[in-house]
Parts: sequence; C-alpha cells; structure tokens
Amino acid sequence: MARGTVSGRAAEILRNTLGGVRGRQNAAAWVVAGTAAYFLWVRPEWEKQREREEAMRRWRESGEAEKYAEKVAPRADPQVGGLIIGQAPKHSN
Repeated sequence: MARGTVSGRAAEILRNTLGGVRGRQNAAAWVVAGTAAYFLWVRPEWEKQREREEAMRRWRESGEAEKYAEKVAPRADPQVGGLIIGQAPKHSN
C-alpha cells in the first residue's frame, strides 16, 4: 500500500487515531489498562453516586425533609432601598 494513495492516507489516519495501538500485545495492554481504570475509578464513582441517591431517597421518605429549614437570611429587594440607579425609594405618606 503506497503512502501517496487515498487509501494509504486513510489507513495512516486510522492508525493515528488509535493512539499508537499496533500489534496484539499493545492492544492487549490497552485493554488491561482500560479494565483497570474502570474497576479502580469509574465503577467506585458510580457506586458512590448510587449510595448518595439511595441515602437521599431514604431521607425524603423518612419525613426529615419536611423538618429541614434552610438557615439563610432573605435578601432585600434592591428596588425598595433605592439601590438601583435612577430609582428613588417610594415613601407612603
């Protein structure tokens, strides 16, 4: 296969997109690395997310969600205090 032909260039692009995988041993190494990454990083993250969702579902079902009150002070309306330029505060007399 000549490098100057269209099919030769397409084959070269395909080889480059594979990230350097050439031969069975190299492909096997990538499979092993991908499997290890899945079991060491991806799967534990999925399990943590599942546990969080399950805990949140149990919390909502327990009735504790209704007892929870967010402890944040309400924000004042900027119009009332005249904080927006050009808006004078309106006084009721």
